[in-house]
This record gives sequence, structure tokens and C-alpha cells, in this order.
Amino acid sequence: MNILFVVSHTRDWPFHIPGVKVVPARLYLNDPAYRDCIAAKVFNLCKSYRYQSRGYYVSLLGDARGHQPVPDAKALEDLHSGELIHLLDDELGESFQTALAGIGSDCFEFRCYFGRTADRRHAQLGEQLFNRLRVPLLRIRFERRDACWHLRGVHAMTLDGIRPEEQRSVADAASECLKGHRTRAREPAAQKPSMAILRSPDCPSQPSNPAAIRKFQEAAELLGMRPELITREDIGRVTQFDGLFIRDTTNVNHYTYQLARQAAMAGMVVMDDPDSILKCSNKVYMTELLERHQVPIPKTMTVHRGNLDQVIPALGLPCILKQPDGCFSVGVEKIESREQMTATAEALFTTSELILAQEYLPTQFDWRVGILDRQPLFVCRYFMAPGHWQIIKHDESRPREGVAEAIAIDDAPAEVIEIAMRTANLIGDGFYGVDIKQRGHHFYVIEINDNPNVDAGNEDGVLKDKLYRDVMNVFRKRIEARKGSIP
Repeated sequence: MNILFVVSHTRDWPFHIPGVKVVPARLYLNDPAYRDCIAAKVFNLCKSYRYQSRGYYVSLLGDARGHQPVPDAKALEDLHSGELIHLLDDELGESFQTALAGIGSDCFEFRCYFGRTADRRHAQLGEQLFNRLRVPLLRIRFERRDACWHLRGVHAMTLDGIRPEEQRSVADAASECLKGHRTRAREPAAQKPSMAILRSPDCPSQPSNPAAIRKFQEAAELLGMRPELITREDIGRVTQFDGLFIRDTTNVNHYTYQLARQAAMAGMVVMDDPDSILKCSNKVYMTELLERHQVPIPKTMTVHRGNLDQVIPALGLPCILKQPDGCFSVGVEKIESREQMTATAEALFTTSELILAQEYLPTQFDWRVGILDRQPLFVCRYFMAPGHWQIIKHDESRPREGVAEAIAIDDAPAEVIEIAMRTANLIGDGFYGVDIKQRGHHFYVIEINDNPNVDAGNEDGVLKDKLYRDVMNVFRKRIEARKGSIP
């Protein structure tokens, strides 16, 4: 297996470790040789892990390429989570007391390099934190309050933050780490058999309308669960529930992702789970994943400032530029001139190192296949908004949408169902909406949505109330399985 240390600049890692190749982040992201490399493991040592920075994309696309990145994108989000310190205090509190018992002061800091610590007295604690967070370079701070040690801060370090006298120790720790295999700590079990349904009543773009929310509640009650509607204000008590069903618009850089992570760490059944949110929320990741698995997609380019001039020769005009984490047709622009291309791309580059360009495929409608627990649940045809090239047209006054038409699964083209199943199974076993365009007898996956729309009167047009019972029944079975009620 190829071991890749991905850095901002090659000079950042001046050490030689047998079997390790040091690669600049720009090269790793943009060179097809690394995209197509199958047997590789990536250690991300970039200077910044900021959302949609170059370092962020190394971890995100490393996962899409099957490179098992350390840290992965989930770990990067954990580091920015306000809940992380409290969660680690709960999980590892007893270990903190044991490891720090001999410290004389009320404040203490240590550094953890690839799971190793300079002071062997803290070796076990350093290994536990590395196993839990999977971040190569960590700075951890503690404080003692009421005679007990508590975590005060956890920060990812950069290579230029390493003290000169510790540089050799870092290289030795990396070598030692490569000899072993570590896994994350197991999640604690859930406690209370109840169901939280998260929504934002005042937000205009929601994945379920009020009538559908009521039907989900009724289905949960019918199946012997205790549903409760919660909002963002209830974050502090979400772990009291046994299951969490997110019916709010999700994104990685958003409270819904942090809430899903919190619920998953607490052992709850979560739909959609944080892995699915992370993977579905970024179109650059999705493109690499689908290309790697030979899923048919429109002709697509991952675009950075260095290859923007290649888009029009490759895709022609008009073409589409996409913000990586846009949703509900926001951040998707139809480009009809070189000047528009330059201006739109520059605006998108202000928030993301990479964006997406795609050939323009005009159609009257898009297929949407709802997949639940690796099985097709519903099929819809979403027609374009009147006089517009997208399903949703964002006017200044209010958005306008095209008609949604539910059809029976057996009446949909078999290839649509097969492609949708194959695509969703690359993400997981949650609840997904796969969007597919049809041109003649050819089908192209446009995107995979976690947390897909279910509106009363649209997606339930064929199954009616059975759709809601099917969704809630998956929750019930998974909750019971976690509690050991089902063999």
C-alpha cells in the first residue's frame, strides 16, 4: 500500500520515512494519478483544515478515493464542534483523572503526535485521544476544577507549530504509528426508546411540509414509538431520545451536521447519519466517488483557478457551474459566456478551493428515486419550473417550483431504479434521493441527496400513508436491534 503524507508544501515535512511519499496538496487534489490510485493511505498534514480549504478537500476526496484519510472529514468537523469537549469529558473523564493524578498545577497541556506523547506517563491517554479523534498532531489542554480534571481545549497542530527540539520525535512517532492499526472507540449505547423529529417551522425550504410531518408522527405512534417534534432550541436534550429523524435542510457547515454527530456518538439511530450528510453535501466528493465506481454522470470537471480556462473548450456553452455544497437549486449557475464564467467562478472561489463544472443537459423533468435501507421506496418525476431550466426558480418574491409526479416503482424504467440503487449504496443504508436525467435511452446521475423531500401530496402520491410507515418502521427495527430486542 502507498503511504502518502499530504502537505501544503514539500518543505513542510523534511524527514525521510521508508515507504512514505510526501505529496503537495495541490498535486494530490488535481493530478489524475492520485485520483486513480487504489491502494493508498493518506495522512493529511496540511496547514489548514478550514471548511472547503485545500486541507479540507484532501480529507474529503481522500475518502472518496478510498484512501482512508487521517484525519477524515468527520474528524475535521468534530474539531470545530462546540460539543466535542463535553463529549470527550463524558467518554474519557475517568482516564483524565488517572493520567493526570500526579500533576501539581491546576492547568496542564500536552502534545500528541501520531498518538504518541513525550512523557510516557501520558502515553495511554494520548493513544486514546488519537484513536477517538484520528488527528495526527494535537495540542490538548486541561484544567482542574473542584478537584477533577476537565478538558479545556483540543486543537489540531500544523507542522510549522512543532518545536525544533521535537521534530525528530514527530518523525519517530509517525514511523511507529505506521506499524500499527488503530480504530475508533466504540460508541455508547442509547437509553430511552423515543423518537425525535427535527424541523425548522419558520424556514421556507424544508424537506417535509407540515402535513407530511404529521403523517410521520402518526406512523411512529402506530408502530409503538413515542415521537416528539424538536427544533434547534432542543439541541441540549437530543441525546435523551433513542432515534433522530432530521427533517431540516442539512449541510456540513451547519448545526444539523453537528447535531447528527452528537446523536450518533450517543448511540442513537440517526437518519440521515453524519456520514451521509458529509458525503452528499459536497458535489466535488460526489463526482469523484461516482467516477471511481463508473456510475454514469454528465461530462464533469473539478475546477480550480489553474484550469478555469479549460472549462469552455471541454464542455462548451452553455454549461453549468456548481457551488460544492449548494442545495435547493441554490449555487447552481447556467453559464452562457466567457465573461459570465469568469465572474461566477471568482465568486464561487471565495468560499471553496474547488468548484464543479458540468455539461448542460436540458430535460423536461428529472427522475428522483427515494432509497431507504438499500431498497427503492418511491419514484417521482420533477418537472422544471415554468419558463426555467431548473426545478426551482428563485425569484425575488418567492421560489417557484415545477410539478412533482409520483409514479409506481414498477412503472419506472428498470435502468433508473438500478442506477439509483447502485448509487445510493455507495453512500450507506440511510434515506437518499437520487436525481437522474434521461436523454433518449441514456441515464445520468446528477446528485445524491441525503434527507430527501417527502411532502404530502407529492412523493406519497402512490404509497400514501404506507410511505410514512415504511420510514418509521426502519427506525423501529434499528432501535430494537440496538437494544438487543431483535436477534
